[in-house]
Amino acid sequence: MSREQENLAKQKYLKSGGTIFFISLMAAFIPLSTDLYLPALNDMCEVFNASYALVNMTLTMFFLFYAVGILFWGPLSDKYGRKKVLLIGNIIYLIASIVCALSTSVYLLIVARIFHGISAGAITSVSLALVKDCFIGQKREKILAIVQTMSGVAPMIAPVLGALLLSYFEWEATFVVIAIIALFNLILAFLYQETLDASEATQGNVLNSFVRLAHVCKNGKFMLLVFIFGISQVAFMGYIASSSYIYQDFFGLSKTHYSYFFAANAFLSMLAPLCYVRFLLDSNKKALATVCLTICTITGVLMLLFGTISPWLFLLTFVPFSVIGSIIRPFSSNLQLLSQEGDTGSASSIINVIPTVFGCIGMTVIPMGSNLVLTLAAAIAVLSAIQLVAWIILIKSPIKIKGL
Repeated sequence: MSREQENLAKQKYLKSGGTIFFISLMAAFIPLSTDLYLPALNDMCEVFNASYALVNMTLTMFFLFYAVGILFWGPLSDKYGRKKVLLIGNIIYLIASIVCALSTSVYLLIVARIFHGISAGAITSVSLALVKDCFIGQKREKILAIVQTMSGVAPMIAPVLGALLLSYFEWEATFVVIAIIALFNLILAFLYQETLDASEATQGNVLNSFVRLAHVCKNGKFMLLVFIFGISQVAFMGYIASSSYIYQDFFGLSKTHYSYFFAANAFLSMLAPLCYVRFLLDSNKKALATVCLTICTITGVLMLLFGTISPWLFLLTFVPFSVIGSIIRPFSSNLQLLSQEGDTGSASSIINVIPTVFGCIGMTVIPMGSNLVLTLAAAIAVLSAIQLVAWIILIKSPIKIKGL
């Protein structure tokens, strides 16, 4: 029995299906932490008598400190174990959710969201580490796709649920729901059995755990892959931060109609990983990524030309970019994991933190554009072109990438 099979066999309470669901729920924490209250952003500006830029700080600061949290918790999970990090992170997240719901000023909400982000970093970094702990080979790619599909339900349901909650309650209700989900995840964390083998735990003091993080960063192939596949988050998270204003202010849609458009994109993106497993798992990965990145570049150009005409054309030009990101994510995540032997928690941190930093840049810069649709379109076109060129240079170079 392999180490991965032994780790999965340890889960006497969660079993195989429960473990996959647990990992999926943890992977969904980020869209749940943001998308559920997106429909309320405009209302929050009025309630707190604050500008869009200030209210958007509840998103930006969340992701900024989420990145910090990932770097902090990932190496610690390699030393002290996945379960301890999960329990501590989940408890902090639950408390932060309650404080968010009770916030009486935008500044208190921003502070609570900072702790939300730090604790979410623990949950996310461990979720990816568990995939490597428990699965191997093509099975791992399939699980990554399944996890992505299940976690894709969150951004599909969250804004619709958020809009529904707002029709009966105030914006605080969205954070009450987040707290309930966090409590359920905490129960699952107690049922989870540790998967970090004692022989693989980082030795030495706590400082040595973060030295291992620096060691992972010295892996040139690993870091190159992380940057190539992470840079697209500038545009994607820019969309998350500006979508409410694009649909409601630019196109004049209601909160409910905005949630439908947002959910439609999320639904199609959710199906993409299943298509990958069904039709593309055995495909030529070099060609697959090249074609996908080419389509993303074309999509950005089409949005520049037609995206401002109507919300439908904006959706139709954004969907290919979003769907393609979901198609190549299982493959790219597995490729990155294969490029780093050992230090799984630290590697998981880097895999998550670099895209998050790029996402923070997008959430800060793109909403500042005078025309949000054109700013987003330009970001998609330019960044996809950069990805495409970098990918072509990589696969034509003498560098050997495991998994290609």
